[in-house]
Amino acid sequence: MLAEDINYCPRCGSFLEEKERAGKLRPVCPSCDWVFFPDPKVAAAVLIRRDSQVLLVRRGNTPKKGFWTLPVGFVDAGESPKKAAERECKEETGLIVRAHQLLDVFHQQEHARGAHILILYRAEILGGELRAGDDVDQVNFFSLNNLPPLAFSTTRIIIDRFK
Repeated sequence: MLAEDINYCPRCGSFLEEKERAGKLRPVCPSCDWVFFPDPKVAAAVLIRRDSQVLLVRRGNTPKKGFWTLPVGFVDAGESPKKAAERECKEETGLIVRAHQLLDVFHQQEHARGAHILILYRAEILGGELRAGDDVDQVNFFSLNNLPPLAFSTTRIIIDRFK
């Protein structure tokens, strides 16, 4: 949630005013002095390679519906990024994986509802059956030399960096 998305204090219901707090203009409650500090959205993804192929999922929702990306999803409150990456991969691909190596952390929001921070893990397949699920409509392995249309520039950066 961004500062422009909040208008009322969640503690007392007063209309928020913009005041300087912690070096920035922020929404502040004039009644109880509550300050809104927006938190970034965090997502976790897995990179799964099989020989010279990479596992990709095709987005079933906007934005970028019909374009391909890595298995990825938001980290829930109280959930470790590693477990989120494993959970999202199972939900989207049907595969049970183990995220075993932190590869990189990216800071680039590519669309208004997207993550601000993306945590990338290398993962290995432990089991399951490859099938599209959750918010994807196709899942497949693709040759690194013959990729489908990619949804996000970060996906391209990741594939190029970790060939």
